[in-house]
Order: sequence, then structure tokens, then C-alpha cells
Amino acid sequence: MKVSKETMAEHQGQIVAAAAKSFRERGFDGISVADIMNEVGLTHGGFYRHFSSKDDLVAAASLRAISETIAKWRRIVDETPGDRLEALVNSYLSLRHHDRPETGCLVAALGGELSRQSCTVKEAVTKGQRELIDFLSGVAPGKTKALRRKQAIVALASMVGGMTLARITSDSELCLEILSDVAGAIPNSVRATV
Repeated sequence: MKVSKETMAEHQGQIVAAAAKSFRERGFDGISVADIMNEVGLTHGGFYRHFSSKDDLVAAASLRAISETIAKWRRIVDETPGDRLEALVNSYLSLRHHDRPETGCLVAALGGELSRQSCTVKEAVTKGQRELIDFLSGVAPGKTKALRRKQAIVALASMVGGMTLARITSDSELCLEILSDVAGAIPNSVRATV
């Protein structure tokens, strides 16, 4: 039975969404293509109708995860009457984000693994990083575009680093201290250089 283009596109979207979540939760090597296909109710053999390789899926899932983060950020910014960067930082460096890597930032969940991926994946992630930086540049303070971009890069690096450090500790008090201290430091360091 021939599958329509609409159904193929729907299936591909389901595969990418499941992979984006599963990769952030279990790592790129922690879940197989067969597991992902099974999760969405499709056969492993059908994978190659949608992607030429697991790398292509990893690239697509990475972009999907980053677009999900930007969508969350956009909602936060739209709902925040005050300091939008501070609201984003506090949301990012929260226990909710800490405890749910599968729905959170791709870079904080898989940064170390991303550095060892193929050129295909790195190119997709680089595109996504630019989108994250561009979004943050739109909410960062500063008199010039260059200064706002600099603030965005510093904020993103601090947020990812803070979340990564918090996630790798087994000490819950240290975890909270890291999240709190980094969240408090980012807006202050950004304001100091404006």
C-alpha cells in the first residue's frame, strides 16, 4: 500500500519529535533507531524512507530540540513585563529544567556528545546555536547590536555551563547553589558591561 506524501511527512515529524526527546534523555548512543521507530509505531525498515542515516536523524532532531527551546523562550518573553533576560535565565536555571533534560535545552543535555558528532550534526547544531544567540541578542541589554550579541553569547555560555555543572553533581545542595548563583550572576554581569 502506497503512503501519501502527507502521511510520510507526518511520520517523519513523529520520528524527529521522538528522537529529539529521547536523545536529550538518553544520549545519542543510549537509544537506537529501532527504539525510536518502535516508539512511534513504525518499523525499523521504514526508517530509510525518511532518513539516509542516523546522523541525518540526529541533525534533524537537534534542530527540532533547539527550535523547541526557542519556542519556550518566546513564550517566556511574551509573558514577561519586566526584565526578559532575567526571566529566561531563571527559567533555564530552574530545578524544573534540571530535572527534565528530555524537554530542555539540547546543548545542556548533550554538549559533550555534540562535540564528537559528524560534520552533518555539527552544521545543524551550529545553525541552531546561531538561532539561540540571535534570540538572546533580541532580549539582552546594550546600546549596540554588537554589545547585545556579546551579552547573548556570555549569557548562553553561562546558562549552559551552570546547568551542566548542576546536572553532574550528586549533591543536591551544591546543585541548588550552582543554579542559584549562576542565575543571580548572569543579569548582574550583563548589566555591568552595558
